[in-house]
Order: sequence, then structure tokens, then C-alpha cells
Amino acid sequence: QVFPSQDPLDRADFNAVEYINALFPTEQSLANIDEVVNKIRLKIRKLDDNIRTVVRGQTNVGQDGRQALEEAQKAIQQLFGKIKDIKDKAEKSEQMVKEITRDIKQLDHAKRHLTTSITTLNHLHMLAGGVDSLEAMTRRRQYGEVANLLQGVVNVLEHFNKYMGIPQIRQLSERVKAAQNELGQQILADFEEAFPSQGTKRTGGPSNVLRDACLVANVLDPRIKQEIIKKFIKQHLSEYLVLFQENQDVAWLDKIDRRYAWIKRQLVDYEEKYGRMFPAEWCMTERIAVEFCHVTRAELSKIMRTRAKEIEVKLLLFAIQRTTNFEGLLAKRFSGCTLADGTVKKPEVPPPSTNPFLEDETGAETDEIVMEKSDTDKPKKPKVPDNPFHGIVSKCFEPHLYVYIESQDKNLGELIDRFVADFKAQGPPKPNVDEGGAVLPSCADLFVYYKKCMVQCSQLSTGEPMIALTTIFQKYLREYAWKILSGNLPKTTSSSGGLTITSLLKEKEGSEVAKFTLEELCLICSILSTAEYCLATTQQLEEKLKEKVDASLMERINLTGEMDTFSFVISNSIQLLVQDLDAACDPALTAMSKMQWQNVEHVGDQSPYVTSVILHIKQNVPIIRDNLASTRKYFTQFCIKFANSFIPKFINHLFKCKPISMVGAEQLLLDTHSLKMVLLDLPSIGSQVVRKAPASYTKIVVKGMTRAEMILKVVMAPHEPPVVFVDNYIKLLADCSTDTFQKILDMKGLKRSEQSSMLDLFRLRLPAPPPGGDSAGSLSLGAPTPEQESSRIRKLEKLIKKRL
Repeated sequence: QVFPSQDPLDRADFNAVEYINALFPTEQSLANIDEVVNKIRLKIRKLDDNIRTVVRGQTNVGQDGRQALEEAQKAIQQLFGKIKDIKDKAEKSEQMVKEITRDIKQLDHAKRHLTTSITTLNHLHMLAGGVDSLEAMTRRRQYGEVANLLQGVVNVLEHFNKYMGIPQIRQLSERVKAAQNELGQQILADFEEAFPSQGTKRTGGPSNVLRDACLVANVLDPRIKQEIIKKFIKQHLSEYLVLFQENQDVAWLDKIDRRYAWIKRQLVDYEEKYGRMFPAEWCMTERIAVEFCHVTRAELSKIMRTRAKEIEVKLLLFAIQRTTNFEGLLAKRFSGCTLADGTVKKPEVPPPSTNPFLEDETGAETDEIVMEKSDTDKPKKPKVPDNPFHGIVSKCFEPHLYVYIESQDKNLGELIDRFVADFKAQGPPKPNVDEGGAVLPSCADLFVYYKKCMVQCSQLSTGEPMIALTTIFQKYLREYAWKILSGNLPKTTSSSGGLTITSLLKEKEGSEVAKFTLEELCLICSILSTAEYCLATTQQLEEKLKEKVDASLMERINLTGEMDTFSFVISNSIQLLVQDLDAACDPALTAMSKMQWQNVEHVGDQSPYVTSVILHIKQNVPIIRDNLASTRKYFTQFCIKFANSFIPKFINHLFKCKPISMVGAEQLLLDTHSLKMVLLDLPSIGSQVVRKAPASYTKIVVKGMTRAEMILKVVMAPHEPPVVFVDNYIKLLADCSTDTFQKILDMKGLKRSEQSSMLDLFRLRLPAPPPGGDSAGSLSLGAPTPEQESSRIRKLEKLIKKRL
């Protein structure tokens, strides 16, 4: 590996015999054997020389290594010696530096202690002099000088906190506290003298002294300041309590303006007379206003409890309106800094809303509700800052808001009754197919009134009254849905999806079911559009109510039941439209089943019954589509429901066409294809603007009508040989129901004996059911067919007809 070589002699698996055979492959090559032997001997001598040279070169290696190791050890010893010398010299240098700086450190300590002593003596001198001056000025009531001096003395005294163990220092500290107590009592006495609890207020000279006294009170114990403020405000509002006693006429709600006018005059009078006496940071004007609010709220609560039976809605709303206006005035004038004690809870900031149910409350008096979502690209209105004074007085009206709620209950009941009366008087809306189905104007009026009530109530309270108002909203949303919408839907002779004796008798007699008039169709579409509008607006109403109410009550607001009610009205309206068109097509399908298809001799244009069905579709669908132009998705639902109803019924009547000749089956196949094309074009039939039908609708039509075509193709197929016919049936219809196969045989007009053999063969040719599947006699390869879905209804219909 170290010395790669191609020589065979260097290989680990060297074989002498193979090597010699390679040198002498033939007998003739042995002639030069001597030459080969000489070359090998020469190579052996060279190898011996190389080995000898290497061995001799390694004779002195051990001695040279020992010598190099001894030299390295000597060098290490010399290095350790030098390091030890350097360490000794460093220690000597450090000792020398300490000796040099020892005196300097002593001087530094002496200087620092001397400076501290001088500073402390200066402070002590200032403290002693300041205490003497403070006591003298206090006796002379020189409050202007005392204010600055007292603050300085207090600051100097803080430096002696760690020296309170010294008797002289402790004595000075006690003198300062005594002076502060004396100042506090003296200032309170001066204010009591200037503003006695009884009698008139003094003005003039004392105001300058009292102004300086307020500056001193800022330095004293905060309780002195609070006592001054409390006494002054109490004395200032004493007249208010006398003027607006509970037994006075001006104390009732109808004269609540006089309360607020009185405080406005008092605040102006205060600013003129005492505005400069109190420091600005005391916010005395705001404190007077806040205390007035607290007193007013307590007085109003007491008088309203006493005279609760006299409270009327208009009077209550008048008082609340004036009170909220006053609170808004306070918010403009004051910052609310004195409310930090938590006496008034600031309203929580609601999350930004993208719900356009209501505009900002500044536009609460408008009569329109914008239901379209606002464009996100439009700049948002700046948020109005919160009013810190909201509820400071008006909170007292909340226990009496039940009067307002009861009033709204009564008003909404009258509004619903008026809607009912107006609808009966004016009749259904006039047909207007050019502009689409009109939303009933009463629903807009209802939600405009809801908006007004919600904004008004949210200004009064965001607590339980909002929940009570929501309950009222729910009640009249349901009444509107039943009385105005469902109550005015045209009545039919048969209920949704069921049968009645009247309908069966009419069918038996061959008379047609009465169709809706144009006005009735437009009315149904108008009610459907109104229900959709109410559904969307109710959802927005729920979101806005949750924004207005307290966060702890949000879960109690739920209008899902009312939205379900409007969804039921929409579903019922669509079902009426489907039933009407479906019933109009019934006579044509009955005529189809009564034709003698075995006598048809040639295939012509589409049959008269197809023309009749198309005529009814062209009469109804454009009217419905134009009146539901604003609710396109519900028109699509109408188309899907009609297809799901008409196609199974058409297949059922197709099975009644028996027997059928080959030509008759071809004619029916042509008619089925014509109906299929008309149904595919149903959403845009009669429209100048052709739109592609929705994929969901197209899928239903193609699946259902293709099945009808497959049935006719099976009927057209020859029944001989039977095996081929049965296999063809299973392949085309993918239906393993013996009932369906029996109907096919009836349509072909086979005799009972032939049908029996065919049915036996059919049962033999059925594919095996999946493991664990149902082993019933009637199986299906795919999903249940429409005729299977309605088989039970047909049996019930036959049973009722027999009994009739």
C-alpha cells in the first residue's frame, strides 16, 4: 500500500509455479534459461545491498534520541527558573507600591470624613435655624414663607434619618412634627372661620392668607388637604341641598334643568371669587362638579323611589336626555382626573366593528339603515373619545328603565298591528318585473325603529335593560315573520309535500289545480325578498347588540331562532313557487300517461303535452326570475327544487305509459329530450341575457332526464334473446330493483308468463351483493332512484283512492 508495485514478486499471493510458467510458456523458451537465472541473481544482489544500507543507517538512532531528550529537559529547567525570578520581582514591586500609597489612602479617608462632617453640621445648622423660623412664622401666620421653608426643613430632615438615635436630632424631628400638626390645625381653623358651616361666606382679606395656606397644605399630611377640600365643597353645595329638597317642586324630574343651571352658575361664581385661592393642581372646579353629580344621583334615586308611580316614559326620557347632555358638557370642560378613585367606571372601548348595521351614534337621528358592508378602502371615521363622566348621574335612571322597555313593547305591538292593517288596506305590491321583487317597506320601517331604540337604550344603559330590549326585539321579529310574511302568503289546496282529500278529489275528477295569479306570484317573491332582507339585517342586529352590551352579557344575546324563522319563510315561499309550477304541469303529464302509445304510427314533432309543459314554464319562470333578481341564490334553489320534484314525477308518469310500441317509444324519447333541453335552459328561459346554468342544477337535470332516456332505450330494445335484454337493462339503468324491471316489462306489453320467466332470469343475472349488505329482495347498484324515494307516497295515494 505504501509502495505500489506491478512486479509479480511483490504480490502477497505470489505463486512460484505460475511465475515460472509465465517465464517459460513453451519448451523453446527454455533455451534462454541461463539469461533469466542471471537476471534473478542480479536482482537478489541489489536487494541485499539495499537491506544492508538500511540496517547500517539505523545503528545510531537510539543514541541520537536520548541526546535530544536531555537537551529538551535542560531547556525546560531554565524556563522554570526565569518564571520564578519574574514572580519574585512582581511581589517585591507590589509591596513597594503598597508602602508608597498607604499615606495617600489615609489622607483620602480623612478628607471624605471631614467633608461629611462639614455637610452634616451645615444641615444641622439649617435644620435648627429652620425649625426656629418655622415655629415663629407659624405663630405669625406667615403662610407664604412657611410653605417654602417647611418643604426645605422636611428635605433637610431626611438627611438625619440615620442619626435619629442622637437625642438632639430626635428632639428637632419632634419639633418639626409638632409644627406640622400645629400648622394643620391652624389652617383648618382659618378655613372654618372663613367658611363657616352656617352663615354666609367671608370674602376679601382672608383669601390671600388662605391661598398661601393651601400651598402649605400641599406640604403637610394629605389628610389636611382632603379635609379642606371636603369642607369647602360641602359648604359650597349646602345651598343646593336646601333648594332642591325632596318636598320641593323643583326637585322633580320635569324641572331637572334647574339643577344643572344652578351648578353652572355656582361654578362661574366660584371661578370669579375663589379661582385663584386654590392651587390649579387641586382641580377644585372639577371636584365641585363631581360632588354635585354624586349628590344629585343620590337625591334623584331617593325621590324616584318615592314617586315611582308618577314616572312616565316621556318624563323619564326628558330627564335622561338633559342629564346625558350635562355629562357631555362636563366631559368637554373637565379631564376627569379626579375620578381615578373608581367611583365612576369608565366605559370599555368596544372592538372596531366592520358591521354596517348602524352608523356612528352621532348620526343616530337618521331614518335610513345602510345594509351594505362599507368599502374597506374608504377612510374610517376617527373614534370619538370616551366620556369619563358617562353615567355619573344618569346611572340612577337605570332601575326605572323598565318603564321605557314596557313602552317600546307597546309601541312595537302597535307598529306590527299598523303593518297588518296597512297591508290589508293597500293589498299586495303591484307587479314590477322590470326592477325585481320589491322588499316590503314595512320591514325597513321596523328595523329603523329597532335602530332608534337600540341607540337610545345603549345611551341609557349597557346592562340588563339591553337584554330586556333584545327580548322585545325577538318577540316582534317573530310576530313580523308570522303575521306579515307567512300570514300573507297565498294559500294552496294542498300542503307542502303532502296530500289532502280535496286535491285527490280534483285529480280524480280530472280538473286542474288553480294556479297563482301574476299578483300572487309577485307577492310570494316580494315576501321571499323581504324575508332574506330581514335574515341578513337580523344577523347584523345581533352583532351590533353584542357591541353595545356589556362584555359579561354578550352570551345572552342570541337571535338564531329568529333567523331560523325567516329562513323557514324563505323555504316556504320557494316551496309554494315550486308547487304552483309543478301543479300546472300535472295535467300535461296526466295526458301523456293516458295516450295510446301502442297506436302511434310515426314519429313527428314534440307532443302536445310537451308544448303545454314548456308553455307553463315560460309563463312562470321569467316572472319568478325577474322578481328574484336581487336574490339570485334563491332563484337557483327554486330551479333545483323544481327539477327534483318534476323529474321523478315525469318518470312515474312515464311508467304509466303502457303498452308502448317501438314508434311510440321513439316519440317519447324525442319528447324526453325536448323536456331535457328546456329544463337545462330553465334558469335563463325567456331572458335576453343568457347565463350559464349553475353546475349543481345542471347535474341534477342531466342525471334525472338521462335516466328517463335510458328507460325508454331499454323499452325500445328487443326482448329476445332474454339474456341479452336483461344484461342490457342492468348495464343501462344500473338498477337491480325488481319493481322497476317489472314496470319496464309492463311498458313493453309482455304477457304475464313471459314476464315471469324474465323476472326469474333477472334475479339470476343480478350481481352478488357486497359482503355484509342487506339481503332484501330489492337491491340497487347505486343510490336510491327518485321513483324508489317516492314509492311509499304512491302506495299511500293508491290506498286513499281505493277508500274514496
